[in-house]
Amino acid sequence: MSQTPKHSADAPVPTSTDVARLAGVSRATVSYVLNDTSAVRISEPTRRRVREAAEELGYVPHAAARSLRAGHSRMVLLPTAHVPVGPLYSRFLNEVQWALRALDYTVVQYGSLGLGADEAARAWAELRPVAVLSLGEIGLTPHGVRVLKRSGAKAVITLGPQRVEGAHALVMDQRAVGSAAAAHLLERGRRAIGVVVPAEPGLDLFSRPRLAGVRKAVSEGGADQPARVEPLTMAYDEESAARLAAAWRGLGLDAVYAYNDEYAQLLMRALQDAGVDVPGECAVVGADDLLLGKLLRPRLSTVHIELPTGREIAELVDRVVRDPDGDVERHDLMAAHAIGRESS
Repeated sequence: MSQTPKHSADAPVPTSTDVARLAGVSRATVSYVLNDTSAVRISEPTRRRVREAAEELGYVPHAAARSLRAGHSRMVLLPTAHVPVGPLYSRFLNEVQWALRALDYTVVQYGSLGLGADEAARAWAELRPVAVLSLGEIGLTPHGVRVLKRSGAKAVITLGPQRVEGAHALVMDQRAVGSAAAAHLLERGRRAIGVVVPAEPGLDLFSRPRLAGVRKAVSEGGADQPARVEPLTMAYDEESAARLAAAWRGLGLDAVYAYNDEYAQLLMRALQDAGVDVPGECAVVGADDLLLGKLLRPRLSTVHIELPTGREIAELVDRVVRDPDGDVERHDLMAAHAIGRESS
């Protein structure tokens, strides 16, 4: 009975020379084929022979060596989120990664938990990325941007509520979300609005500006009867939602903007369990416009957040990489509008 030969862990790592010898071509031809170089004409049979030889030997091109030849890598570093960002932003970030891959970039996610701003920038710089797309959880500083650029990063792009000197800024002003929710509730005649502030660490990056947006909308509302805004701390679990719902009638509130659809669904169920009529006694509004909100009864009012496509972000990264000396750009990414349904 024949057995598949086992490859020893101590076996030599195959090289491009081995591939060239097996395919009967030069090392230069191997490089042209495996790097998809279009400037040199190579017949399709030769290309196929090189790829088959590389597959048989288990040869994989060395990214660092390729970067040295090119003068830069094709790595885009994407620091991982430290907090749950929710389905909407997860889908957006997945689109960005797919679009970057289609442009022949390699996306590397980096866990930066526990690192300070400049410490994180130095750690990222060690990998020599051609671009860094920072989500804003690590507060990049102008010094950190300089460290990254000196290490060879052609594009440093921040994705968050504010810009950083020296970096291209994709500004996502979360205040627009809170403002849209509050304006909707004010239009519905609500004058005592609770605002859920998640207890989970890290979400204040989103919740603080959303609360500020609610307060701004209320202050500019111009209603005959002034409205009140009450921050409400709630964790994303049934016990916390139940405690808040049990105390609801004592708070004197007739509406709640519950941070996002997931928190809104949790709180609305707890309010119903506590006998609070939605929307009779309390209107409920979420954000993100998730499908599940349409399936609830009453259907959940929400704030629809308009984000750019992943392709647009990837094309910005590619444009800045190609022209790193161009003007620093700022793009305002978010627009938001309320969708009124049965819960308000």
